[in-house]
Amino acid sequence: MTNILLVGAGGFMGSILRYLVSGYIQQSTKSIDFPFGTLAVNLIGCFVIGFLAQLAEARGMFTSESRSFVFVGILGGFTTFSSFGNETLNLARDSQIMNALANVGANVILGLFAVWLGRTVSYLIWR
Repeated sequence: MTNILLVGAGGFMGSILRYLVSGYIQQSTKSIDFPFGTLAVNLIGCFVIGFLAQLAEARGMFTSESRSFVFVGILGGFTTFSSFGNETLNLARDSQIMNALANVGANVILGLFAVWLGRTVSYLIWR
């Protein structure tokens, strides 16, 4: 139960952070043609999870509770893209290149398909 509360609290913080950072960057670029805010939070999240994952693995700097709070909660709320990037890199590092490529392909292609499918189903129900 403690881990669930830690993940929830971290997710709350990460989601607010994503909203603030993404909005600030998008507004700063004054772009209506490209989602710079989303790109920024995805890249920041990937950098931070890479940095912290190295500390966790090499230095043992995180307890399981703090990993739940930071990795799953805060970074998960900030961007799940960071988890995707970290998991894909771990697969590649472990010489599971085909699984790493499959993970990239599945997440991107199936993710886009799921968005299209959701929009299509919604349209068909409420047209």
